[in-house]
Amino acid sequence: MALVEEFERTGSWLFRWRSYLPFVFLPLIVTAVLRYPVIESHPNLHFVWSIVSLGVSLIGLAVRSHAVGHAADGTSGRNTKTQVAETLNTSGFYSVARHPMYLGNFLIALGIVLHSASPWLVVAFLMAFALYYERIMFTEEAFLRKKFGSVFTDWSNRTPAFLPRLRQWKSAERPLDIPKVIRAESAAVAVIALTFPALEFAMHEAQQGNVAIENSWYILFGCGLVLYIIARVMKRQLRRWLKYERILYEAAK
Repeated sequence: MALVEEFERTGSWLFRWRSYLPFVFLPLIVTAVLRYPVIESHPNLHFVWSIVSLGVSLIGLAVRSHAVGHAADGTSGRNTKTQVAETLNTSGFYSVARHPMYLGNFLIALGIVLHSASPWLVVAFLMAFALYYERIMFTEEAFLRKKFGSVFTDWSNRTPAFLPRLRQWKSAERPLDIPKVIRAESAAVAVIALTFPALEFAMHEAQQGNVAIENSWYILFGCGLVLYIIARVMKRQLRRWLKYERILYEAAK
């Protein structure tokens, strides 16, 4: 099998399971945080570093939210079985990077990994991410090149794949769809809101023998839980509305 075909085949498999494979890193993260030495010796430094790492993840969430909120319908979704793109997004974050959704994923995961303050884990994450998403992005671009031809080629020639070129920012052509953002990013919010407090619990238990953590982590967890519940309700209401619309359409035929 030619390398191009092999890349597309493995990229398609990774694309299908891209929401679950990063959890393979979870045991390594747990191992790293249980050896976290800063809580007892430098508690203030620990808190500052926690805020920095959380900030990195929140920036990633903001990138994803902007990209999906301004994207055209039928694009930038969470489809897993096949590639889907009704149109080619080229404005907003898509004007400075061809894969802003994966940039957002990278920053969210990087923040979680940084929280461990473990250099070996950060290096392992960067290497794994490069290998993992390179195949997925290759497969997506092969699909887009076949579907959009020269339009994709022109856009890709001026737009970097991953690292944003902010000086060529072009305002989004579509208004921000906040309900869409809430529905689409509920899983990312839940991951951030659950993971950081959970890691804090684990760190304090391992280093101090208790699970007493700062109130800010409880607030983060509570806010994330509320947003996740709202998103689930909105998704349920949207499915009901689409089902009702389909029934009306069938009755009118």
